[in-house]
Amino acid sequence: MANTTTEAASGAAEAAGHAAQSAGMPQLDFATFPNQIFWLLVALVVIYLVLSRVALPRIGGILADRQGKITSDIAAAEDLKLKAEAAEKAYNQALVDARAEANKIVAEARAEIQKDLDKATARADAEIAARAAESTRRIDEIRASAAGNVVEVAKDAAEAIVAALGGKADAKAVADAVATRLKG
Repeated sequence: MANTTTEAASGAAEAAGHAAQSAGMPQLDFATFPNQIFWLLVALVVIYLVLSRVALPRIGGILADRQGKITSDIAAAEDLKLKAEAAEKAYNQALVDARAEANKIVAEARAEIQKDLDKATARADAEIAARAAESTRRIDEIRASAAGNVVEVAKDAAEAIVAALGGKADAKAVADAVATRLKG
């Protein structure tokens, strides 16, 4: 056992000496710098190859697809904008045409109504003129009849007055006296 104890003690002493020699971080040991630089370069080359062969082409493809999509969307939007402007112009033109057509229809309707109104007015004027002429004729007949009746009444009254006074009235003399009196 003593042998084992001495061996353990000598192993412990050896490990302590090693620890004393390599105190600090192994990355900062100048003896391992060339090895670390080699592996750093290998890692950078592998990262570069992975990025340049796999990741960057995929990212570039995605960016190109997005750019293509954006470009096509912008072109489609411009096309739709032109179509919307054309539709708006067509709508405004249709609106102007519809207003013109409506004004034309209104003017035609007014002309037709005025024509009918003129016909009705002419008929009414003709009817009024006919009635006025008929009324004037009747009034003239009534006046003539009244004048004739006045002459007859005047003759009868004159004969009655002469008879009441006790004389005999001559019909011709009474008629001449009434006619003279009516003339003025």
